[in-house]
Amino acid sequence: MAIPMALGPFMFHATRFGYNGLGRTLSTRWADVPTVGGLNSIQWTGGDDDAVMVEGVIFPKEFGGLAVLESIRGAAASGMVLPLITLAGNVYGMHVIEMVSEDQSFHDEFGLPRKNIFRLGLRRHPGGASLSPISIVQTLFG
Repeated sequence: MAIPMALGPFMFHATRFGYNGLGRTLSTRWADVPTVGGLNSIQWTGGDDDAVMVEGVIFPKEFGGLAVLESIRGAAASGMVLPLITLAGNVYGMHVIEMVSEDQSFHDEFGLPRKNIFRLGLRRHPGGASLSPISIVQTLFG
């Protein structure tokens, strides 16, 4: 597992609810500015999107974790804005959950998955550009 991380109150653990990888995509806009006698100039017109994809695997029968995944699904459905931070001190800012997907396999005799691969699609919330450690603690614990 990578460096321990938290999405709001949801802590990623090595065994219960771990993640394998984190991908980040930042896209910005540039406008062409016509010039005479040469290449067009370009001008930055702002950021479009800052998205994070978190992927992981849980083994519910052995370690649990389905309840956390269901709680994250509830946070997504209610439109919660959550801080994304690592315990190494990286603060990714405030994010919303745009997508939760899962691939279940190796079901037991009751139809419960023994392996569940999940993906969380997060998008940076524009109000979370700068977070102090105090504001993170206040957001997490009220």
